[in-house]
Order: sequence, then C-alpha cells, then structure tokens
Amino acid sequence: MARPRRNDFLVPTLAILFDAIAIEGAFLFSYWLRFNTRVLQFLPLKEDIPPLDAYRYSSIVVIFVWLLVFKSAGMYGARRNIALSDESIIILRRVTFGMLIVMSAAFFYRTFSYSRVVFVLLWGTSVVFLSIGRTFLYNLEKSLYAHGRELRNAVIIGSNEAANRIYQTLRNHPLLGYKLAGYCADAPCTNSASLSGSTFLGGLNDAPDVLVKEEIELALIAIDYEQHPQLYKLMQECEGVNVEFLMVPDIIERISTGVSVKEIEGIPFIKIKGMPMSTWGRIVKRSFDVVTSLVLLIVSSPVLLLVAMFIRLDSKGPIFFKQERVGIDGERFDMIKFRSMKVGAELHDRQSGLGIENDPRQTAIGKILRHTSLDELPQLINVLKGEMSLVGPRPERPYFVEQFKNHVPKYLDRHRVKTGMTGWAQVNGLRGNTSLEERIKYDIYYIENWSLGFDIEILFKTVGALFSTWSSR
Repeated sequence: MARPRRNDFLVPTLAILFDAIAIEGAFLFSYWLRFNTRVLQFLPLKEDIPPLDAYRYSSIVVIFVWLLVFKSAGMYGARRNIALSDESIIILRRVTFGMLIVMSAAFFYRTFSYSRVVFVLLWGTSVVFLSIGRTFLYNLEKSLYAHGRELRNAVIIGSNEAANRIYQTLRNHPLLGYKLAGYCADAPCTNSASLSGSTFLGGLNDAPDVLVKEEIELALIAIDYEQHPQLYKLMQECEGVNVEFLMVPDIIERISTGVSVKEIEGIPFIKIKGMPMSTWGRIVKRSFDVVTSLVLLIVSSPVLLLVAMFIRLDSKGPIFFKQERVGIDGERFDMIKFRSMKVGAELHDRQSGLGIENDPRQTAIGKILRHTSLDELPQLINVLKGEMSLVGPRPERPYFVEQFKNHVPKYLDRHRVKTGMTGWAQVNGLRGNTSLEERIKYDIYYIENWSLGFDIEILFKTVGALFSTWSSR
C-alpha cells in the first residue's frame, strides 16, 4: 500500500534550531552588554572580566537543558496553532523555570564565578530572542501552509452536526496545516449542510480503502451513538494502517468540553464537569480584581470626571445608568454604566431592538461613549464591590436569561463564575448581534480553562481592541 508522507518533521526541527540559536545569541549578547559596553558601567566589577569561552561552554549545557524544559511544555509539536501572545507567556514561564535550574547549577559549581548581572540579562534577552525566533517561525509555518507545503492529509468520517462544524473550522482556517480530502458518511450530505461543499468519498464501510487510497494521515471522526458498531468495525479493518484517529465525543460533548480522566483508588472515572476554580483560584482572582480595579479607577478619574461633565451638559437626567443583571449563581445586581441614552430609553428595548446601529435613543455624547466603550468604565465600581470581575462572561438581564436558559445549551453554566467587564468571547469579536451559541462556547471555554495568566491575556487583548477602535474613529 502507499505510504503517507509524514509532515511533522520540518517545523519542529526548525523550532528546535531557532530556539538553540536564540539561547546562544542571548548568552553572547548578555556577555557583550555587561562587559564590552558602557551601558552598565555604573555597576562595579568585583574581579577581572571573565573569559568568553567559559560562557560559551556553559551555553551548550544550558541549551540542552532548556530544550528539554521546552519539550516538556509541548513546544515542539507539529501544528501547535498557538497564538503568538500565548507563545510568549509560555516562553516567559519556561525561561524563568530554566533560569532557576541554571542558577542552582551555578551555585553548586564553584570552579568558576558567574556574573549575577549576566544571569539577569540572560533571563530578559532569552525571552526577547526566543519570542522573535518564534514569531519568525510562526510566519514561516503559515507561509508554507499557504503555498501548499507541509500539509497533512485529513478526512472527516461522519456527517452530523459536529462533522459540519469540523468542516467549517478547516475551511475558515486554511492555515491550520490540513488538506481535507473529503468525507465518508452513510449518504452524501444535502445542499443545506456545510459538508456538502466537500467531496463525498464513500460510505463508512468504504473508509478503510479511502484512507489508503487518499494517503490519509488524520481521520476526524464525528458520528452518532448508533453508528458506534460501524466505528468498531472500521478500527478493526484499519489495524496496521498508519493513520491517526481523532474522535469528537457525541454524548460527552453535550455535557462538557473539558472531559478528563480521574482515578480514585485505581478506579478510572471520566470527569465530565468540574469546579471552575479552586478556593485559592478565587482568592487570587479576587485579589487581582480589587488591586487592578482600584488602580484603574484612580488613573482614569480625570476621564471619569470629564465624561460625567459632558453627560450633564448634553442632556437632562442622571450621569449613571443602573440596570439589573444576573451574576454568579444567578444572583442579581445593579450594573453601573455611564448614561448614553435618553431617560427612559430602556423601556422601549423590545420595540427598538438590541444592538442596532445609530439607535435614535442615544444622546450625542452617548454615541461617542458607546463607540469607544467608555460607558463601561463605571463597572469598575461593580468589580470593586465584588459583584463583577474584570474578566468573565458578560452579564445579561433577567428577562433574557429566562428566555435563553431553556433554549441555549449550557447557557446557565455562564453563571458558575462572576460575570466580567470583558471576556474571551468579546476579544474574539463575539459581541452585539453575533451568534449567541458561539458566545456561549467561548464563555464555557474560558470557565473551564481559567487561570490568572488567561485573565491578563484577555485584558491585554481588550486594550488592543480598544486602541484599534479609537484609531479607526
């Protein structure tokens, strides 16, 4: 039979090569900056300038150890498809861990005294050099995919809703590095299905021959429960065939996206739903919210006063607008915003529609506040009071919660954490008149993958999105 090409060598190899060069470059640059320039002359030298060779030889050991550290973090997998911002956070963490190893080794190796200043410089320059190298690799990888190089042949097995979603994902993201040959299903899809835009390769019984004929390397399985006997037969007939099989869980997927295995005294359990964060996680998140919101309120106080003055001059009515929203555990609270509409406008929400452009109920200053999102600033008070968080699913009104909870899967799972001023869905463009189901998926992903680093990343992306909006004004 034809042997498929394995396109998982070039990119990981280049990643290792770029990282090694970046670490070596960081060593040399740190040495040069400390001992061969006047930049750090104000720091006294305790002894003569050490020989460069000692640092070069040490760098060989450090490169080897750090590459193992990076490998343990999964940084050398093929088609990682990770955002550069996420990559930078991983690099920062792993370089910090790697530096602890280096400093520990230097403490026990007393034959040569290494400069502490060089260690500090090495930490900073390594993060910068590695990030630059990864940025270059990221663009190179996407360029290869765009030119049809290093693509991995894939096929979809199944034609249900999950199969259609897989097809849409691969079609909308051509730079993921996959070449879709088509799909196998019991029957060709109708024109109303997204999958109809792909090639029908045959039935499920034809799949083993299709995998060999099309030189498939990855089979993406999305079938219903009643088709599991066919899947069992397929796996039997594909014994000895070098193809990776990935399956979308049919029942479990409807329960949770964070399925994992947990063992209790030797008995394996599938965890289909867990706690969103630990007690320490809640403490850390709350502490971060209090400190950050307090700082932001102090820093933005001139802006708050200026906006309040313009609202007062622009139209009659209160400066702030309070509206009941639903927060964590279904508790209700009054969310605070700068008033951007005429007094009583909220009574006509259903007649006017939500999120419409050029809403006639808006005031002159309100249009600017809405466009720049400055009307959201008073929600820092909600955060400080503990009613909201800086980051989390956006809070909704009780009326809409009652409307959505029985029709949108997992909608109420959003209330397992505090609602936020910004969220993972919002920084990914899902705001206003966008798919509610898609927003829920992003909210659930955030809840099940929460970390303080994730919150900080979302805040940075929010700031970037705001600057982009203001510059387009």
